[in-house]
Amino acid sequence: MDLGLKDKLVLVTGSGSGIGKQTAKVYLGEGAKVVVHGLTKGEVSACIRDLASLGEVTGMAGDLTDGVDVDALCAFVQEQGDLDVLVNNVGVFSAKPFEDLTDGDWMRYFDINVLSAVRMSRVFLPAMLKRGAGSIINMASEAGVKPLPKMVHYSVTKTAMLGLTRGMAELTKGTGVRVNSVLPGPTWTEGVEAYFDGLAAQRGKSLDMIVEDFFMEDEPTSLIQRFVQPDEVARMIVTISANPATNGAAHRVEGGIVRSIL
Repeated sequence: MDLGLKDKLVLVTGSGSGIGKQTAKVYLGEGAKVVVHGLTKGEVSACIRDLASLGEVTGMAGDLTDGVDVDALCAFVQEQGDLDVLVNNVGVFSAKPFEDLTDGDWMRYFDINVLSAVRMSRVFLPAMLKRGAGSIINMASEAGVKPLPKMVHYSVTKTAMLGLTRGMAELTKGTGVRVNSVLPGPTWTEGVEAYFDGLAAQRGKSLDMIVEDFFMEDEPTSLIQRFVQPDEVARMIVTISANPATNGAAHRVEGGIVRSIL
């Protein structure tokens, strides 16, 4: 299927690994020109090497909680032309008891998971509105509508992303610009694999047993009873970003964990 993305300029933040890297890969497969981003130069360089054979890919490192780095990344993208698609994918997660979360923890999670998207969108949304074309995808999570008791801080930031998305979309009324969110469920990224490897070692069980226990105990409502693969999320992101009829919506790709018909 041709999604009409050939030669479109796309920026995927947090694309050095996991969902972000797979998303960059799918965009390249559609003929888009992709800018990848990561926290370190080494991460970005490795990502570019891995993806270079697939199409036109450039990249830049930067901390999106730092205004100077944000400005530098935006300028790097603008030098290449008008940005057609922005995927706000940067984010962190961890499990921590609610009572142990400090004010610093809360502020760090909002700074990375929410304000990074605000900072990038504040630059590129007005430019898209001026042209009357463009698409922004904000990465939320099923945790944003079904908060996780072991990850309350993370869950709240993803709820905020849903509100941010709809609010930004309201600014696009009557234009060709669209803002949507994508809600992945538990996804088997490198970070998740490392987390579960640690649990397996801690509990003296095999990785397969830990994963099976996770879906029985923590996510029993999952209809697919497995982890979502990064490529499955990436294909949803790319398709939604290219669809001119979807705007202001939260698109679920969480395996049916959220027990809702909407």
